[in-house]
Amino acid sequence: MVAYIPRLADGQLQEKLERTGAVLVRGPKWCGKTSTCEQQARSALKMRDPDAYAANMEAAQIRPSLLLRGERPRLIDEWQVAPVLWDAVINEVDAAGGQPGQFVLTGSATPFGPHDDTKPKHTGTGRIARIDMDTMTLEESGVSSNEVSLSALFGGQAQVEGASNISVEQYAELICAGGWPSPIARGTLDTKVAKDYIGAICESDISEAAGVELDPLRARALLRSLARNSAQEASLATLLADVKDVGVGMSEPTLRSYLNALRKLFVIEDIPAWAPTLRSRTPLRSSATWHLCDPSLAAAALEASPDALLNDLVSMGYLFETLCVRDLRSYVRCMDGSVAHYRDKSGLEADVILRLNDGRWAAVEVKLGGAKRIDEGASNLLTLAGKIDQAKSGAPAFLAVVTGGRYAYTREDGVHVIPLGCLSH
Repeated sequence: MVAYIPRLADGQLQEKLERTGAVLVRGPKWCGKTSTCEQQARSALKMRDPDAYAANMEAAQIRPSLLLRGERPRLIDEWQVAPVLWDAVINEVDAAGGQPGQFVLTGSATPFGPHDDTKPKHTGTGRIARIDMDTMTLEESGVSSNEVSLSALFGGQAQVEGASNISVEQYAELICAGGWPSPIARGTLDTKVAKDYIGAICESDISEAAGVELDPLRARALLRSLARNSAQEASLATLLADVKDVGVGMSEPTLRSYLNALRKLFVIEDIPAWAPTLRSRTPLRSSATWHLCDPSLAAAALEASPDALLNDLVSMGYLFETLCVRDLRSYVRCMDGSVAHYRDKSGLEADVILRLNDGRWAAVEVKLGGAKRIDEGASNLLTLAGKIDQAKSGAPAFLAVVTGGRYAYTREDGVHVIPLGCLSH
């Protein structure tokens, strides 16, 4: 038995169970949702259990409340296999007067389109809270030194210091191995896991999510295009041209259907553009940037090994940004925050904007390494801070360049330089 590694979602789940009747934990397959929920559940229904699948589906059709019997909190794993369970859970929560901590649901696919007749009748508002999970961060996997806390920076910490033991070569391995909990729990960096994951997506998962048969070759070509455009504002026309370059034809409506299926599987993350109030009339760009949910999937889609990334540091820089976005997104969620990016028509950009629900924000540039690149990133952040109308959008809580370097420190201009391997929530 492999020991459970604590996750950032543990505290979020406990907090929501203490105040809400049910909690939905969602995220990509194999990111650890079920294991995390099992730590707090007292009984479980696993809808994909082959020994009980037929009986469970029969009960779901005849009397779904039978499947909800058990000690509470009761885990309903992969609830979307029998969508009727959603409304059944809401009914049980209402019948119990909204008593908190009754159910935990997990889902690795969003099964419904906007006009799907099988879509639940209720949204779950007030009854079902939501938690998003990603693959494991460097903090969770025990790789980070945890010397620089994002919470402390938002709390006003003015100076940072720390040291990371992660080399550029090790970052290449971490990118290719990803944050998949199972191999990490075994103490291994398995760079072949993502290749198998990509195969499963293309051969079966994407068709199941779409509800129609989709072409594995088109799915592979699209994932490769998304990987090639990681951390960039690639238009649909750019993606179509990339797919066509490898000999795969696809229309824009077809492309959209594949992208929607990948979103349902939580395989791609669109990072939205941030639209603060500016001092000037500089037009803002509104396109999202593309990221796969884990950098290992991008590396696998590109058929890139750690050695190949080290021989192409430009491509590695984009995948390193995906690694950073994954971790920053997980860390800021612990503060009820989210991530965005900033780009305006003058060419000024910030790779990541961290936004908290209380209005506080911070800007981050990601640079794999190099003093010149760090200087460029710091200059961009200071220029951005000067453009923001701080009377309306507030002053940044902090500005930081996240790097693949060794040392964390605060520059004379106030910009923090922080190795990803030093960060924690």
